Amino acid sequence: MEGSMFYWICWSFWVYLTFLTDKKNPYRLKLSAIILIVILLSNYQFGIGEFKIHTSGLFLLVMCYLFFSQEKRGKVIYYYICSLIVSIGYVTFHLFEIFDPIWIIFKKEWMMGICFGYLAILLQKTLKGRILITICGTLQGEFLYAYTLSKIPFPYTISGFEYLDVCALISALLWGWSVIENAGSYIQTHYPVFEKGKQKSSQIR
Repeated sequence: MEGSMFYWICWSFWVYLTFLTDKKNPYRLKLSAIILIVILLSNYQFGIGEFKIHTSGLFLLVMCYLFFSQEKRGKVIYYYICSLIVSIGYVTFHLFEIFDPIWIIFKKEWMMGICFGYLAILLQKTLKGRILITICGTLQGEFLYAYTLSKIPFPYTISGFEYLDVCALISALLWGWSVIENAGSYIQTHYPVFEKGKQKSSQIR
């Protein structure tokens, strides 16, 4: 069912941020509030001309632009270039799906999650940057894709539940990859006994 993955992942993130994250974390309250608002807005949509837009998607796009505006000018330009690359890739993926669907070799949501998660990892070094360019880029791609389909014409709801599923899955995959990347430094900080064991074994050799 469309939207089930989105709800499961978002509620899991919200529980983690609210109850398990350190209260001194500066992003804890902001992110938990954003996730809760996105969940609440997910059932609402409105129309602009011939386009139908889910309110949650528009809210996420505005939040991304607000986070971008807090960065330095050079970083904002780089964020914009990265999100534009993601947007082009997102639209291209959907157009290939229409004209040549045979290359979708497994479930589309997972295929998109892996592809755009990997693209974000290549373009950005931090989890914050990866999630921002992914959400911003895919939402911009949603608007461009809807505009392209309107020429056919073909009805399409911008940032609907199908999109929210993909967006939530990409965020979860990026978070999981970040955990793997930081696992080594976390072990060295909290469990120095392993590091001492490695040093002893190297001395014996």
